[in-house]
Amino acid sequence: MEKLIMTPGPTYIKENVRMAMSKAITNPDLDLEFYEFYKNICEKLKKILHTKNTTLVLDGEGILGLDAACASLIETGDKVLCIENGIFGYGFGDFAKIYGGDVHYIHGDKRKGLNFNEIEEYLKEKHDFKVATLVHCETPSAMTNPIKEICKLLKKYNIITVVDAVSSIGGEEVYVDDWNIDVVLGGSQKCISAAPGLSFLSISDEALEVIENRKEPVRGFYTNLGIWKGWYENKWFPYTQPISALYGFDRALDNLLEDKNVTERHRVYAEACRRAFVECGLELFAKDSFSNTVSAIMVPEGVNYSDVFNKMQKEHNILIAGGFDFLKDKLIRIGHMGENCYEDKLYVTLEALNTVLKELGFKLNKDLHIVFKNSIK
Repeated sequence: MEKLIMTPGPTYIKENVRMAMSKAITNPDLDLEFYEFYKNICEKLKKILHTKNTTLVLDGEGILGLDAACASLIETGDKVLCIENGIFGYGFGDFAKIYGGDVHYIHGDKRKGLNFNEIEEYLKEKHDFKVATLVHCETPSAMTNPIKEICKLLKKYNIITVVDAVSSIGGEEVYVDDWNIDVVLGGSQKCISAAPGLSFLSISDEALEVIENRKEPVRGFYTNLGIWKGWYENKWFPYTQPISALYGFDRALDNLLEDKNVTERHRVYAEACRRAFVECGLELFAKDSFSNTVSAIMVPEGVNYSDVFNKMQKEHNILIAGGFDFLKDKLIRIGHMGENCYEDKLYVTLEALNTVLKELGFKLNKDLHIVFKNSIK
């Protein structure tokens, strides 16, 4: 049986995406038709992100988008506000420091979504920031933050907003223009369900103006978003494009756009998973603001995470994820995003986890897979 990858990214890839990646390539620098192909991908991203802003696909995993946004927007001494309630959100500050940012933090509860009122009160006293960073889906802890309200608040103070939405785009609603997001970052391997290796982003005119009017050069070439200016008009890419990966990504975007109930599907199965965990006696790590693309449960007392992981993989051929950093060995994480977010895959996964936990001595109140199936509405 093919291994079932039920991690919060990378996810399962549909056969039509794999077939698209096998298409014969051309020379993307010289073939004018390829420029039209790449532009069409960017137009599809605009539909998914609900934006009129410039969109780009970069040749590098999702971290490249985050790195490029910080490198391109931040100059030495710029005040940067890092709004965080988890591992990825806090890490944004480290990237800002690399490029000389004077980073200030708003630290949220690690088990709750970002608190709008606390941020509002903070900004009343301190708001002279050039850039603010925050995460939509805090993947390690399975929470989705209220970026809609927070980004609108930040724009009242003319702060450039940079949002990591790698694990939410395609599984949660993201309305870039309506929510006043200047730069939003995504990755190919999460809800888009394409192969790892591509990051994508949208950039507002205001953010582009900041990049174009820097006083010091961007520290890097690959991370310089300014080098893309006029790529289509001049028929020139900054570097040779990863053509096979883009073929697969394009097909995956079509799959997403053709799925008219994609966010509802993610909501329904996420809620059914959480209900199964709670009713069966397991503890969710998050206290509120639950993600619709990943669930995180506390490793039960008396159970070792590595035993769960190994038995799931070796005995059931299912790959799940755990925690890392301060959450190492404390969590079990299951991704219900993109092509993983279907009843059959989740049922099999929860059935296997049900068996594994019982074999390791944890007494469940009910059967995970049965509660999950009965909770689907």
